[in-house]
Amino acid sequence: MASTRPTVAELQAEKGLRQRTNVYVDSVDEARAAAKAGIDIVTVQDSRMSSEYREAAPVVFMVAGLDYGVVVTTDDYLRAAFQMLQLGADAVWSAASLETISRMRAEGIPVVGHVGLIPARRTWTGGFKAVGKTADSAAEVFRQTKELEEAGAFAAEIEVVPAEVATEISRRTSLYMISMGSGAGCDAQYLFSTDILGTNRGHVPRHAKQYRNLAAEEDRLHAERVVAFQEYASDVATGVFPDATRLVSIAEDELEKFRSGLEGAS
Repeated sequence: MASTRPTVAELQAEKGLRQRTNVYVDSVDEARAAAKAGIDIVTVQDSRMSSEYREAAPVVFMVAGLDYGVVVTTDDYLRAAFQMLQLGADAVWSAASLETISRMRAEGIPVVGHVGLIPARRTWTGGFKAVGKTADSAAEVFRQTKELEEAGAFAAEIEVVPAEVATEISRRTSLYMISMGSGAGCDAQYLFSTDILGTNRGHVPRHAKQYRNLAAEEDRLHAERVVAFQEYASDVATGVFPDATRLVSIAEDELEKFRSGLEGAS
């Protein structure tokens, strides 16, 4: 495991030379586990981001996702981005306009853009489906990538694009390309912790891989919680709890003095 976290300059310098790992985490505990496992990059939603994440994963490059549609104006993005950096993020993810990304870059804020399937804009590309499966569609993804590059983003997530297309795009841009379901021809691989850990109870994307089934363990623990609460309630109802071993005692003579002092009290 690295002793220091990579910088933007270091990530850009190694473009095309190695594959790094990127995990979207949902909790401080997951960030801590990712750091211990040697994950290179973690992404944290801005609504969750706190200094605790930085403390839990001090040597991991941390990206704070700015919630598209909640953060709206350019000024909102700038304010939110600076707040994320102050909390310990190394960069921000943004699906904002090129103008907004350019403004953030002008302020020295490292930005990860997004091309391909952008969930918040999926209506423009046909819903939750692959993007770039035709020559025209692939050319559009490349155009958007170059626009992000010109706007000053340093990296881009490329989501659910044919691997061959993503590879050709990655070769032709200075952006650090982070693949989500777009093959190994990019610079990093990106998955959500909920898919890796098996806590996703909904649709699991084809590009995701489940390494554990923690949902089953969560169900088992929940059942154990219910039984424990039931046993406690039963013990109270039957007088089993609290028993003498759970109570503090008082000497008999002290108790008598106390009782005597109560005589005549209202």
